[in-house]
Amino acid sequence: MFQKDLFKDKIVLVTGGGSGIGYSIAKEYLSLGAIVYIASRNAEKIEKAVSELKRIGDVRAAIADIRETEHIEALAQKIKEEAGRLDILVNNAGGQFPSAAENISYNGFRAVITNNLIGTFYVTQIMAKTFFIPQKEGNIVNIIANIYKGFPGMVHTGAARAGVDNLTKTLAIEWVRFNIRVNAVAPGIIRSSGMDTYPPQIIEGIESSIPNKRMGTTEEVAYPVVFLSSPMASYISGETLYVDAGNRLWGDQWKMWSESLT
Repeated sequence: MFQKDLFKDKIVLVTGGGSGIGYSIAKEYLSLGAIVYIASRNAEKIEKAVSELKRIGDVRAAIADIRETEHIEALAQKIKEEAGRLDILVNNAGGQFPSAAENISYNGFRAVITNNLIGTFYVTQIMAKTFFIPQKEGNIVNIIANIYKGFPGMVHTGAARAGVDNLTKTLAIEWVRFNIRVNAVAPGIIRSSGMDTYPPQIIEGIESSIPNKRMGTTEEVAYPVVFLSSPMASYISGETLYVDAGNRLWGDQWKMWSESLT
């Protein structure tokens, strides 16, 4: 699909790269010649991912919790010492849980905002200040979610992902003077480990709510991420690309959520 050496010797950081969408993104970059750092707070996931991905290319592990500023600063220093530069940042780390808005505690809401919005911003800021701004070059791709019609059932992550969507647009303008491109990918319903926390009544019947009657694959999210960070997308910045088979435009995708909350 892409030229095999498209990212030869490029340094890529994928947060949340130990499983699911992040794993597939890391795998795709490796297959195209990049040196890939995968970061996660889950040591077991990272070790397993590295053992599998090292068969494809140069993959390097980093234990880091994006909610902890000292972890991100240490991660930036590690990359600087080992690789000397960073070319591409993919902000994929995040997490949430289904709940009616009225049942989410203050701490629960804050935890998701901290993880999905504040953590994403701090990773972006530190990597930009350490690498992209001094280099006068960089690519950032943020993984958000299908927030086109709101996010009933997960108001916390809807708010956080909308924040990252605006962050994408704002930084694309602020940092154009540093030759930094910033884009986002908004996956629809993807069959991945990220759905493990969803209750069975939500999983059941999901495919019938999608125009083409199937969930997406993690690889189908990885491909546009790679495209947006490639020279082929050199005139694209500040955009959010929805990867959802048109689901945001069609049907009652939130019906299953509303029924599960009653």
